[in-house]
Amino acid sequence: PGMQAWRGYDKKKMFITNDYNFQTGTVHESRINLNVHTGTHIDAPFHVLEDGARIESIPVERLVGPALVIDLTEVETSIGREHLEPHAIRKGDWVVLKTKDSFNDSGEFDRSFVFLNAEGAAYLRDLGINGVAIDALGIERDQPGYPTHKTLFNADILIVEGVRLKDVP
Repeated sequence: PGMQAWRGYDKKKMFITNDYNFQTGTVHESRINLNVHTGTHIDAPFHVLEDGARIESIPVERLVGPALVIDLTEVETSIGREHLEPHAIRKGDWVVLKTKDSFNDSGEFDRSFVFLNAEGAAYLRDLGINGVAIDALGIERDQPGYPTHKTLFNADILIVEGVRLKDVP
C-alpha cells in the first residue's frame, strides 16, 4: 500500500480490502485495487496511441533479453542523446536508465523526476533497441503531445516504468 503512485494521487494508490476471512467464512481472500501506472509497470502503446497495441497483445518474450544498465545518476532534469551516446547500446538491447530517482526511498512521488526527452527517445529509436526501462514512474514529464512515448511506441519499442535500481550496478 505504500508504493509510489503517479503524482501521489490518492485515486491511483493501491489499496487492499478483505473479501472473506475466518470470522465470516472458511477461507481468507483479499482484493487488490490499483491503477496500472502504480509501482513497476509496462506501458502499453494504447496508453498514448489510440490504435496502439494493448498490453495483452505483447508477448512476454519481448520482455526478456540482453540489457544495458546505464548509470545516469548525475543527470538533473532530462536524458538526451548526449547522455546515451557514450554507452555501447546495441540494436535489440533493453536499455535500463538508472537515475537519481532510484534513491527516492520516501515513497513519495517526486514531480521533478528525471525523464527521457524526445531527442533521447529518437536516438534510441534510431539504434533499434527492443525496450527501455526507467526508475521514475514516467518515461517523460510534462511534454505536450507525449513525444517520447510516441517516438518509442511508433518504433515498436517497449517501455517499463518504475523499476527500482538502487542496488543494481
